[in-house]
Amino acid sequence: MTRHTERLAPWAAYALVGVGALIMLAPFYFMFVFATQPRSAIYNLPPPLWFGDHLLANLGILTDKLPFWRNLGWSLYVALASTVLTLLFCSMAGYAFALMEFRFKQALFTVVMATMLLPSFMNMIPTFMIMDVLGWIDQHRALYIPGAASAFGIFLMRQFATSAVPRELIEAARMDGCGEFAIYWRIVLPLMKPALGTLGLVTFIGSWNNFIGPLVVMRSLENFTVPLALRTLQSPVNTEWGALMAGSAIATLPLLVLFAVASRQLIAGLTAGAVK
Repeated sequence: MTRHTERLAPWAAYALVGVGALIMLAPFYFMFVFATQPRSAIYNLPPPLWFGDHLLANLGILTDKLPFWRNLGWSLYVALASTVLTLLFCSMAGYAFALMEFRFKQALFTVVMATMLLPSFMNMIPTFMIMDVLGWIDQHRALYIPGAASAFGIFLMRQFATSAVPRELIEAARMDGCGEFAIYWRIVLPLMKPALGTLGLVTFIGSWNNFIGPLVVMRSLENFTVPLALRTLQSPVNTEWGALMAGSAIATLPLLVLFAVASRQLIAGLTAGAVK
């Protein structure tokens, strides 16, 4: 490789990454642009490329057709509840599989990992039947309790605890008479903060964007989360695309801010357990 080629290689890589970023960001840009345009303008060819002055009108249509702010509040509640429960149960299970010894430990962990091989749509009918027996249909607890101990979360916590929590520290605490829950709460949990941050971010985003779960168990529009509520705006003939884009933009903003703030935490947590 010549010196001239060596100089151009980094710039070519930056250009390739820049083009890829523009392609990935284009749908978000047009979503925000269409949120400010009337429906007639959205159907134009070529479509509008800059912001318009129809945002307030689209928001008015959105709130007339949907209890949108209520739906947004339910999405926030479900996402937060799902995140808290997932962090609690997955960290406890990860600690147990990584640093405790008990019968059938490896067999149980194999069963947990095997559940990741099942396609998600296979859970739809059993989930509905169980929620119906429990009387949880159209109840938000049906959206965050069943998935509170995910196989991915348990695997991530186990891998991180294995590499980041010294066994000697755990043994010393046990010799001093510290109970298992106290060890977990006072020693293990603080050392697992990077992985907890990553799992919390992934869980919150997944719960916020969840469409299939509410579709299966929710029934009333007032209890819908945002993705399902926005779906009701679509119709074969008179879809208010401006209002739909406005609602989508509002629902996307928290995720963009969260990712911008916590992207380093996400990368650090995913890579922390890769190298001992």
